[in-house]
Amino acid sequence: LQVDLWQPSSPFYIVEGTVTDVRVPQNVSQSLLPYLQRANIQYTILISDLQKAIENQTGLWSHRNRRSLSGYNYEVYHPLEEIQGWMHHLNKTHSDLVHMFSVGKSYEGRPLFVLKLGKRSRPYKKAVWIDCGIHAREWIGPAFCQWFVKEALQTYQTDPAMRKMLTQLYFYIMPVFNVDGYHFSWTNDRFWRKTRSKNTRFRCHGVDANRNWKVKWCDEGASFHPCDDTYCGPFPESEPEVKAVAHFLRKHRKQIKAYLSFHAYAQMLLYPYSYKYATIPNFSCVELAAYDAVNALQSAYGIRYRYGPASSTLYVSSGSSMDWAYKNGIPYAFAFELRDTGHFGFLLPETLIKPTCTETMLAVKNITLHLLKKCH
Repeated sequence: LQVDLWQPSSPFYIVEGTVTDVRVPQNVSQSLLPYLQRANIQYTILISDLQKAIENQTGLWSHRNRRSLSGYNYEVYHPLEEIQGWMHHLNKTHSDLVHMFSVGKSYEGRPLFVLKLGKRSRPYKKAVWIDCGIHAREWIGPAFCQWFVKEALQTYQTDPAMRKMLTQLYFYIMPVFNVDGYHFSWTNDRFWRKTRSKNTRFRCHGVDANRNWKVKWCDEGASFHPCDDTYCGPFPESEPEVKAVAHFLRKHRKQIKAYLSFHAYAQMLLYPYSYKYATIPNFSCVELAAYDAVNALQSAYGIRYRYGPASSTLYVSSGSSMDWAYKNGIPYAFAFELRDTGHFGFLLPETLIKPTCTETMLAVKNITLHLLKKCH
């Protein structure tokens, strides 16, 4: 049976006693459900008509007035063109705090834009890197990156914590890492995950951009098969998007003290290692930062996040950006798995953008201020 695995990302991780979320075509569900019953496997139908759920979300898009950038709506999902237009707009209107640049080009030739956010207060400042949208279908990621920028610009004058953050640090923010995949998830396949590079031998497109990094590349939790969702690519950094970001991070590794990557969904805050069960050298500092961040997040709406090393909290996966960042000298490396835990899955409704981003913002500020305190 051809199914699309939503959680976990690969069949390797399916073991007795775990919950698995799958998307199945209508005709498949007619044979799958009796099979599950016979095998005595409990199941729940979370979304009975997925097509309708997609249309409810993106159908509004066509006739929603999104043109005026002064009234940019942060509580809806935006296609790539609008996100890039928004970045250009901020670059023009907030030139005191925002500088937009490109780190390279995607496989399909799109620019890979990053916003540098912060007060040009002194020549050298430490920095925090934030990326969203490594996996195309995880739309809440890019929504959060945009929310973060909005909050920073709106509260810079009034909130002493935000003022301190933007004065003492730079933030490099990449709202859409996997630009080709994200665009494709709007135009062709809402549940596309990978990049869009072509594989000549197997007519399958794309590589999992979070399995393509040069750290224990294509070991456990990644696949050598080009048609798989966790395909690691033909070689490390084969994807121009990964190569460009890795190059940028390498170049600024002395400056960048934290790496934050935003994914969905699972409600977790993860830190290294992802590729092995081992304790990182600065575990106590990172663990404390995670503990505090999760508590700050929970204070908003009572949403509890699990936190811990990615390998034992989620599953073992090799070639991830977080492990790579940590291995390359960035002491605080985190991956967020945002809402929810499977009820909506990748189709998190737009009404939940605001609460999700509001609580996540608290966690990110917490980690950032932790960084400035210097854990001993």
